[in-house]
Amino acid sequence: MANYDYDIAIIGGGAGGLSVAAGAAQLGARTLLVEREEHLGGDCLFYGCVPSKTLIATANARHVMSRAQDFGLPAVDLPPVDFAKVRERIESVIMGIRGHDSIERFCGLGAEVRFGAARFVDDHVAEIDGKRVSAAKWVVATGARAQVPPIPGLAETPFLTNREIFSLERLPERLVVLGGGPIAVELAQAFRRLGSQVDVVQRSTSILTRDDADMAAEVRQTLEAEGVRFHLGAALASVGLEKGRKVARFTQDGQERSVGGDVLLVALGRTPNVEGLRLEQAGVEYGPKGITVDARLRTSRPHIFACGDVTGAWQFTHAAGYEAGVVVANAIFRLPRKADYTWMPWCTYTEPGLGGLGLNEAAARKAGLKPGVDYRVVVEHFADNDKARAEAETGGRLKLLLDSGGKPLGVQIVGSGAGELLGEWAAVLAGKVSLTTLAGTTHPYPTRCESAKAVAGRIVGEKLFSPTVKKALHYVFGLKGRACVPAEPPA
Repeated sequence: MANYDYDIAIIGGGAGGLSVAAGAAQLGARTLLVEREEHLGGDCLFYGCVPSKTLIATANARHVMSRAQDFGLPAVDLPPVDFAKVRERIESVIMGIRGHDSIERFCGLGAEVRFGAARFVDDHVAEIDGKRVSAAKWVVATGARAQVPPIPGLAETPFLTNREIFSLERLPERLVVLGGGPIAVELAQAFRRLGSQVDVVQRSTSILTRDDADMAAEVRQTLEAEGVRFHLGAALASVGLEKGRKVARFTQDGQERSVGGDVLLVALGRTPNVEGLRLEQAGVEYGPKGITVDARLRTSRPHIFACGDVTGAWQFTHAAGYEAGVVVANAIFRLPRKADYTWMPWCTYTEPGLGGLGLNEAAARKAGLKPGVDYRVVVEHFADNDKARAEAETGGRLKLLLDSGGKPLGVQIVGSGAGELLGEWAAVLAGKVSLTTLAGTTHPYPTRCESAKAVAGRIVGEKLFSPTVKKALHYVFGLKGRACVPAEPPA
């Protein structure tokens, strides 16, 4: 057996890499973690989930203040936002979380941390800033970054991505957003609620195209009511700098149009971080969408694994954490564990939020399932939920897909706190909890999570309160039937 410097080495100190390093080191593997940035934490901590959700929370607080009268309070005259203060809060939250990803913590777990750019020499050896190290197994978890498409004029026009948008010195007067995915839509609403004029330019005729169009439309309608302007079905022609303004030109409905602003945000997808790794030297196959892996997250070299955004699959922090567990099972325990994304949840943190897990209607149709034959849809509206009424947030609904046998295929939620509500469904569906059990579970009142019990109860009730059951009870126990019959409506 070859004598390697480490049992396992991980390239990338983001969510996936940190989780692999922590797991491997605690299991007794000699572990090396390599990060090219000056700090651990990755995109999520510094440029993604943490700063965006902090910004969203600040924007939501201001929005609630602006709605004081909806809650029976006096109207509030809100002064302009000092974005420097908002930025300070974002930075403070990042620094508070950063301690969980410190060198000291990982050293305490038994993992060595090195900072520097790593590149493969062969499939067991990599060079880190001129020094070579070897490992029996390697994991590539280098993440992804904002994609910058070859739009004419973009390279010559100052623009921002998620990496820079949270460090602004002042609030944009007018923000132009290119893209209609989760990042684009979340930031569009947040900046609008803080006071910016926001224009969103999207190629598709809808936003959040991963979700069902009717659910995404509810999010768009709310944002439009708040003042966000959407330019859908827009084919970008060019981007340029005109009289100090960043201008996006596009074709829409056969006509040439343009929008401009003092800040341009590019949110047109993600591209994997594979440059400089010299994956060819290790025999690792990859493409424009990321590193190719099998169900066990092994690359074309079975002792080299990849997880997280660099694979181009499920680009979520929680997905990277899940995949890290699969890697540890295969690399350390040597168990043939496969990644299963059947119940992988996703959520966009707008207000209303939009998320789901399992199949939605679009995915069901793409899989060849026919509505009314292979699946049916059951909907629970939040307008019927007492907590939603009390909070003046009655918009939105829960949509549950059932197969022909009544088994859940997936659930979608659009409404306030959608991501929090998905947590229960993730446990129910991944844990194979029956709808009968869910319907019989006592939920605290009043809560939005009662929507889960309500929709399950309706489905179970279809059988429990059926004419067949009523007839059986009448025959066996002599039940006498209805005590009241509603009056006929007047003609």
